[in-house]
Amino acid sequence: MIQGTLSNGNELFFPIELITSEGLGLEVDALLDTGFSDWLAIDEQDLDGLGWLYMGDRRMLTARGDAEFDIYEGKVRIDEQELNIPVHVGSGVPEVLIGRGWLETRRLVVDIPLGILTLG
Repeated sequence: MIQGTLSNGNELFFPIELITSEGLGLEVDALLDTGFSDWLAIDEQDLDGLGWLYMGDRRMLTARGDAEFDIYEGKVRIDEQELNIPVHVGSGVPEVLIGRGWLETRRLVVDIPLGILTLG
């Protein structure tokens, strides 16, 4: 189980590690975006140095309208577990985003008044 943090605007952030093709872990705080149905989205500038394998592209409807994403096979570490997942890479992605894909395998607990945020 991992502990998340709530921003002043009650956004839900969780620490994850992006694993480069050389095995180096880069810790980031990822915003849980329940409107995003997949696993992970990052901005194209964040892709530099990760060495992930390009798999193709995909058009998706986002809050900003229709957008094109490159799909990469990425490796992440979350809750001490390394996973290979599809990563959506696009232009103008404001934060590292984790989506509802994580909720298929983990339980989300949010209690804003008590400041409790866990994903496990």
